[in-house]
Amino acid sequence: MDEMEEELKCPVCGSFFREPIILPCSHNICQACARNILVQTPEAESPQSSRASGSAVSDYDYLDLDKMSLYSESDSGYGSYGGFVSAPTTPCQKSPNGVRVFPPSVPQPAPQQHLLLPHPASLPPIPRNSCITCPQCHRSLILDERGLRGFPKNRVLEGVVDRYQQSKAAALKCQLCEKSPKEATVMCEQCDVFYCDPCRLRCHPPRGPLAKHRLVPPAQGRISRRASPRKISTCTEHELENLSMYCVQCKMPVCYQCLEEGKHGTHEVKALGAMWKLHKGQLSQALNGLSDRATEAKEFLVQLRTIVQHIQENGVEFEACLVAQCDALIDALNRRKAQLLVQVTKEHEHKLKVVRDQISHCTVKLRQTTGLMEYCLEVIKENDPSGFLQISDALIRRVHMTESQWGKGTLTPRMTSDFDLTLDSGPLQQTIHQLDFVQMKVPAAPMLQLEECCTQNNSATLSWKQPPLSTIVVEGYILELDDGNGGPFREVYVGPETICTVDGLHFNSTYKSRVKAFNASGVGQYSKTLIMQTSEAGVPPCDIQSIGSVAWFTFDPVSAHPDIVFSNDNLTVSCSSYDDRVVMGNTAFSRGVHYWEMTVDRYDNHPDPAFGVARVDVLKDVMLGKDDKAWAMYVDNNRSWFMHNNSHTNRSDGGITKGSTIGVLLDFTRGLLIFLINDEQQGPVAFEGLEGTYYPAISLNRNVQVTLHTGLPIPDFYTPGEADPTSSVC
Repeated sequence: MDEMEEELKCPVCGSFFREPIILPCSHNICQACARNILVQTPEAESPQSSRASGSAVSDYDYLDLDKMSLYSESDSGYGSYGGFVSAPTTPCQKSPNGVRVFPPSVPQPAPQQHLLLPHPASLPPIPRNSCITCPQCHRSLILDERGLRGFPKNRVLEGVVDRYQQSKAAALKCQLCEKSPKEATVMCEQCDVFYCDPCRLRCHPPRGPLAKHRLVPPAQGRISRRASPRKISTCTEHELENLSMYCVQCKMPVCYQCLEEGKHGTHEVKALGAMWKLHKGQLSQALNGLSDRATEAKEFLVQLRTIVQHIQENGVEFEACLVAQCDALIDALNRRKAQLLVQVTKEHEHKLKVVRDQISHCTVKLRQTTGLMEYCLEVIKENDPSGFLQISDALIRRVHMTESQWGKGTLTPRMTSDFDLTLDSGPLQQTIHQLDFVQMKVPAAPMLQLEECCTQNNSATLSWKQPPLSTIVVEGYILELDDGNGGPFREVYVGPETICTVDGLHFNSTYKSRVKAFNASGVGQYSKTLIMQTSEAGVPPCDIQSIGSVAWFTFDPVSAHPDIVFSNDNLTVSCSSYDDRVVMGNTAFSRGVHYWEMTVDRYDNHPDPAFGVARVDVLKDVMLGKDDKAWAMYVDNNRSWFMHNNSHTNRSDGGITKGSTIGVLLDFTRGLLIFLINDEQQGPVAFEGLEGTYYPAISLNRNVQVTLHTGLPIPDFYTPGEADPTSSVC
């Protein structure tokens, strides 16, 4: 609870909030303190004065710094009375928190009489065009004719402060002890008297009429005695109306009259209770994340203190080794020893200073975080919906902002406990005067970040980093992969990056990868070996002996002809030209069995699009199959042909229309390419003896639009490994 105390103190007077009000910037201030920091702005110099009476409470303006000094400095020619300008001789003062306060020119209560200030109704009226500046964010506002009454009261904060003060109050004393009252043990709710045990037995026996009285613990009695009826929150615009709705646009509770006559009439509003529960849930959810950060911070502080201990131990050990080595050398080495010890001591002190500074910084931040958490938990206990909603948005933002400050870098030690210094004692006598610490070492083995390493289709992405607390300079890394069949490793990347994607791997293959670092001193050790599987392996429905690979891919806008138009996350393509244009998939195949389909979304004037596979260097401005780099089936509304190297074969009846589905089956286990239309095989096996690397491909013109469907299982009619796949149609 002590950490929360900072949240419960006014930024002006430094005391606990008393009748706090909420400024439009979401910060709080005592109502009496708000009167003390008011400044009256001259009509002639205030550009806001012409609209002060009609301005909304949330209309903030940043005052010019020169004008602010005119209203606040002692030579401005303005004094104050109750926070308002009146006499030309009274200088301004500063509050305990550095906020300028204009002292009254008439006697005022002493600071300890803060709780006895006169009721606001008995104070002089606030002049027009008065300005108040938030003591925390320094934003300024010209008050309207309602003055401070235009700001809502923070009843939630007031309740939290009251509970906090009660929890810190001294123990209650018996009210019937004549001399040196003892600590009270019970309170009678009917008599409204606190008793110690002897006085209760003597003055309040549990018999007769007193037997019906209810005795409660002193703390409960104190709360019930101090508890006052909860004031119903009323609208700041219409003081006779209770707050009953919540304006979503303005983010504030409003009354019925605000909806009928006020500026909220056209805004979206919701039920007050529903928004109360919603914001409570959001605040609780945000607190969960902040609580995790606080827990991590506590563990981090333990880690830092352990590092301090290790630095102390390692420092002592290092000094002892250094002294032992130096003592074993000749007298000339002894003269150099003192200089080396100075360097070790400086390194020792530097490490301690860095870690201790980090401990201090983290401790302060953790204390602030804990205080905010305890304050938010107390706010959640409040049952005043309107009061809660007045501050919930600001609290949620603060919680999220505080959580974001606990980033990964914040909870990472800035200093290692190891001394990366090695004394080279091998040189001969004539080189003793050049003896110094050798700081450069071979880099340690990198650590593969498994959570960031992944495979997709026939590509693999690997990520790595240096071990924690390592301070050795790294100039670059060497990534190695094997051939997917248990063969030797080979270098696939050399450079300074810590993440690399390798494309063009075989499907349904297992690769081993490792990485090492290097610098001017040499090459370090390898990391642990990571085993990766390309493309999820599936089992065909008719033959569990054969294994096929299920791949997901899209059309590739990089390699496509410029006339191709992409949409639907590169799954749907069309063409802006009447000529045939080629587009390929973004994934190449070289192993396994693969099947994908394309749906005809638009088919006008009976064009003949072509579907199939192609090499990476296929021509993009002619029909697919016109050159020797593509194997395709082109089809119109009545028939189809297979085409490769501009050679047409196997004409088959049956065409396509809008809504037709064309399937492509590529089987590398037998080197076959088969086409389907509407789930029926079109003609015989289209091509045989396919080997190498192929990309899915189609050609189309502006009369056709198709959508790609991938990651599909092998059709039921096809069983890999059969002697004649054309006869296996179900």
